[in-house]
Amino acid sequence: MSYTEGEIQSLVQKQRDFFRTGATLDVKWRIRQLKKLRDAVIAHEEEFEHALAEDLGRSAVEAYLCDIGPVIVEINEIIRGLRRWAHPERHFSGWMCFPSLTTKVYKMPYGVTLVISPFNFPILLTLGVVAASICGGNTVVVKASSKSAACTAAMKKFLAEVFPPKYVTLVDGGHEVADLCLSQRFDKIFYTGSPQVGKHVLAMAAQNLTPVALELGGETGNWCVVRKDADLKDAARKIAFFKLCNAGQICININQIAVAEEVAEAFLEELKSAFIKQIGENATQNQDYPKLITSQAYSKCAKEADEYRDRIVFGGFGDEQNGRYAPTVIYPVRIDEPIVMHELFSPLLPIVPFKDSEIDSVMATIAAREHPLAMYLFTKNMRWAKKTMRTQQYGGGCINEVCVHLMVKGVPFNGTGHSGMGAYHGEWGFREFTHPSTVLIGNTHFNLSLREHPYNEKIGLRKLKFLRRFEK
Repeated sequence: MSYTEGEIQSLVQKQRDFFRTGATLDVKWRIRQLKKLRDAVIAHEEEFEHALAEDLGRSAVEAYLCDIGPVIVEINEIIRGLRRWAHPERHFSGWMCFPSLTTKVYKMPYGVTLVISPFNFPILLTLGVVAASICGGNTVVVKASSKSAACTAAMKKFLAEVFPPKYVTLVDGGHEVADLCLSQRFDKIFYTGSPQVGKHVLAMAAQNLTPVALELGGETGNWCVVRKDADLKDAARKIAFFKLCNAGQICININQIAVAEEVAEAFLEELKSAFIKQIGENATQNQDYPKLITSQAYSKCAKEADEYRDRIVFGGFGDEQNGRYAPTVIYPVRIDEPIVMHELFSPLLPIVPFKDSEIDSVMATIAAREHPLAMYLFTKNMRWAKKTMRTQQYGGGCINEVCVHLMVKGVPFNGTGHSGMGAYHGEWGFREFTHPSTVLIGNTHFNLSLREHPYNEKIGLRKLKFLRRFEK
């Protein structure tokens, strides 16, 4: 569907009018809306599964594991915690404020929010963010991806059934519709996608000084490091699973692996075995293996694989008709080659060998690039691993595991720099979609004149001496 500027403007205004009624401020009311959302997701599971299969070739298991199930878990976490999160904080104002000693911090919604969601996890990264905005007491306009057309159509119908458009609604269309939305004055914008488009979102939001949260993939990709003391079989098994998931089209997926050259050959054999065990000799003919989102994405993947054809040690083929490209391992690759200098978003997996004794140099090179959204370390040296995780800059990650940090309740999911800004999931999502407003409750009795003029001569000195007593 195409939209005019006037239609988008009218939609935003209707949501602003509804927000100003104060209906969304009531926490009990928000919880009822979240329960409606959760129950509707459960009721529409099969419809979402079909849409995910059409857009991305997802199996029912992967659709539930990666999109539908996490949304339900997320909403349940919000429902359980919202009353506590939304309760105003009470603070002692301090003796400098005497006699007004009570201050409260109210968690106020921003108002009308815009959620721009991507194609790769269209249900999770739309409805999960909608739930976070709702729990903060906001209204929501969703601009969903035109690439995942079946999922966008399903969610548009779904949201229209669950909520009135003055509260939550979805608009479809391409970049021109997104720009029509961004040209409006929203009170908060949440965008998930690429760093390049993230810059555009920030630039347009700046016109209205609208606060923005960005979840980006990271411009130079997420690193996985396999030290020589790692459990190679375990590492290979987990990495293979993750790279197969959504055919590599995941913002936190492994973009490239740095492997200690002392164990590189052994690791490669384990990795090949893990791929074959999980997906078979020919992944492109396995109906459980997802496809690339568009023909353009397939062509880009195939073209880049051809550029490294002489170093492909596993995979390197696809089926253009069904959009599937096999998991493809490229070895060896230098740390400064083009393929490890950008986000791949595909099943290509370059392997960078290094001397284990030179790990500090490898980590310094990674640190010098744009901050990744995720980092993964495989090693038995927990002292080194924990120190590395404390000192590198990245969004989140795992030691001897992949991706499941995303599923932990009560912790933030976020990026930094070129991998994003802001955070959400659970209480962090509530914080992202609310503004803390500090209100001091004044006392009309026992007011001292310390802060008032005059400040001169002896009376000023006495006031200054007294005020300094409050410094501690």
